[in-house]
Amino acid sequence: MSACEPNTLRKAGVVIASTRAAAGVYADETGPIILDWLSEHGFDTFPTMVVPDGEPVGAALRALLTQEPAVIITSGGTGLSPDDRTPDMTLPLLEREIPGIMEGIRRAGAAKTPMAMLSRGHAGAAGSTFIINLPGSPKGVMDGLAVLDPLIGHLCEQLEGNHGH
Repeated sequence: MSACEPNTLRKAGVVIASTRAAAGVYADETGPIILDWLSEHGFDTFPTMVVPDGEPVGAALRALLTQEPAVIITSGGTGLSPDDRTPDMTLPLLEREIPGIMEGIRRAGAAKTPMAMLSRGHAGAAGSTFIINLPGSPKGVMDGLAVLDPLIGHLCEQLEGNHGH
């Protein structure tokens, strides 16, 4: 069965990579922003997974992929700190990268802060699921979602059309 059949809500998963939020040191601030955006775009969302940085991110992504969502959005772990390993956990799962999306996100972010160029996030397809790594800041997430706004519907349609070929 395809991740997104006609007349059914597309499913989406959210993975927050934050050792401190996972430990309850502070509340996850980006998950609610992503969930709002997904529901505005007609997605039915799985419960947000807040996990420590590193290997738990890979485990969460693999678990979500078994549910065949149309989209998985991660937030956090995309910088240069030693425990920022979200891109490294994501890349092996991608069958096809979509570099233009990350170029667009970095370009949009760099217009506001040069730090956006340090984001190592990936975007691509794992089967018919689109996966994207967004930064861990609410501002960075909003910038990234703004870039996805005009693309997400067409992107899902293209991945659905290629399903099974």
